[in-house]
Amino acid sequence: MEFTELIATPKLDGVILHSSFYEPVDGTLCISGHHLLLSSRKEDVQELWLLHQSIDLVEKKPNGTNSNYQNGGTIILKCKDLRILHLDIANTEEFLNVYASIERLSNLDNSIYLYPFFYRPNYNILEDGYTLFKPEIEFAKLLTSDEWRLSHVNKNYSVCASYPSTLVVPKQIDDETLTASANFREGGRFPVLSYRHENGAVLLRSSQPLLNNSNRRCRADEKLLNTILGSTKKGYIIDTRSPGYANHCKSKGGGTEPDGYYPQWRKSHKNLDKIANCTGALLDSFSKLIDACNDVNSSADKWLSRIESSNWLTYVTNALNVSCLVAQCLDQEGASVLVHGTYGLDSTLLVTSVAQVILNPDCRTVRGLQALIEREWLQAGHPFQTRHAKFCYSTARNKNQQPTFLLFLDCMYQLYYQFPCSFEFTTQMLILLFEHSYFSQFGTFLGNCEADREKLEVPKKTTSLWSYLNRPDVLTSLLNPLYEPNKTAIWPSVAPVSLMLWNELYLRWTVEQTQQKKAMNKIYALIQNDKNARSQVIKLRKQLMDLQKEYDTIINIEEAIEDDGETCTT
Repeated sequence: MEFTELIATPKLDGVILHSSFYEPVDGTLCISGHHLLLSSRKEDVQELWLLHQSIDLVEKKPNGTNSNYQNGGTIILKCKDLRILHLDIANTEEFLNVYASIERLSNLDNSIYLYPFFYRPNYNILEDGYTLFKPEIEFAKLLTSDEWRLSHVNKNYSVCASYPSTLVVPKQIDDETLTASANFREGGRFPVLSYRHENGAVLLRSSQPLLNNSNRRCRADEKLLNTILGSTKKGYIIDTRSPGYANHCKSKGGGTEPDGYYPQWRKSHKNLDKIANCTGALLDSFSKLIDACNDVNSSADKWLSRIESSNWLTYVTNALNVSCLVAQCLDQEGASVLVHGTYGLDSTLLVTSVAQVILNPDCRTVRGLQALIEREWLQAGHPFQTRHAKFCYSTARNKNQQPTFLLFLDCMYQLYYQFPCSFEFTTQMLILLFEHSYFSQFGTFLGNCEADREKLEVPKKTTSLWSYLNRPDVLTSLLNPLYEPNKTAIWPSVAPVSLMLWNELYLRWTVEQTQQKKAMNKIYALIQNDKNARSQVIKLRKQLMDLQKEYDTIINIEEAIEDDGETCTT
């Protein structure tokens, strides 16, 4: 396929761009294979540089009331970063051509035509982000023990299509047992290690067992889980579905672990059904939230009512609640935990990720967060390509598209809001992760799993987002000047009064953020100056202490000389 076949009008003068907080711009519109560009000859005028992949919905609106578009019209671009742009085009034929071109280019099905495969960075790659967080590196210390090993049972992705080729498993469990356990789990997602707490308790994740309506057992699966606990310890199975929905899944061959066959494991059901099972409700909820955020004409009471009725913050609350429960089991009871829903691709990863941020201070650093996303989302097989194909504006979205990863980032924001000094990065990094997960020049979030990325040769043909973010000039702009390393767990409040709407993201195109940014920059500058001043004071204090030591030494030498002189005289 040639991109020129999809572009009916590659260049058009006299297009007027309308966007939030800017005056209309009259300029030249250019359509390339991957970008929509609008430039003006006037200086200091906003220009548009938009990836087609970032467009969620294209609408056309004719001028006047004539439905045959004789007077041109307006093309409305609703983007995955929540922007809404308007392009006014006077010529009817060009208006329709531009609309058709953007519609085709923003809905390419084949990943190989996406921009990451064409992007060439204009900077030197200092480190390869695709090799930074391999399991053998992330779990290096753990693998030196007698408890865990690397398994390559899934090296051809034949045991589990959504798992990576290398997995961390108990040393006492052989690959045949793992394969048998995979045959007992939905999609082959047998229990694997997610995190080991400092007290020795471990966090596992998997999909639901396949009971086939007969409570059938799998001795290999039981052996795998019981080996992790040993003969005396107890553990928890956190099923992210309600008892009712778990029973519904049982009627279709799934279900949850039979108590009699897992006596060392205590089970608890938590109602995250709409996240765990891709009903489409999560994206519908977010769509209502954004509709409310974009409504600038509502009264304050009506606006708050619409925010509340969207139920988005309810999802945030529930996710934090379950994550805190898992973290408490690990930290306060020293008990190992297995988390799963139906498929183990959404609510499972959400809960295990947030629990680790609560417990593990390393996950609150830049590198630690990148490693967490690699480990718990990318390597764990969260289907980004499917989930992020459409967003909240699209009228063509389906139940397989939902913003689980954005919900995770919102939970991170809530933790950041309550513990702003415990995170090495600012919320701008979370916003960047949100945007790049939906559209990007980097290949990190391409495909649905490692197998997809290997098939597409993503590590060879694209650039990693981590390679970009870890460049010193980029990294410094993301660091939090308030950061003070906190080695303890952070326990958030989940009371409604403690949770905040993420204004910096959800309202950034409807409420002017310039003054808030200026204020924060001033605060950060003052803090940095204060840190620099404190650093200078500490340095001077050290110099004074060194001088004092030298002075004391000289005095002692002089006193010793005087004493020697007196002794000689005597």
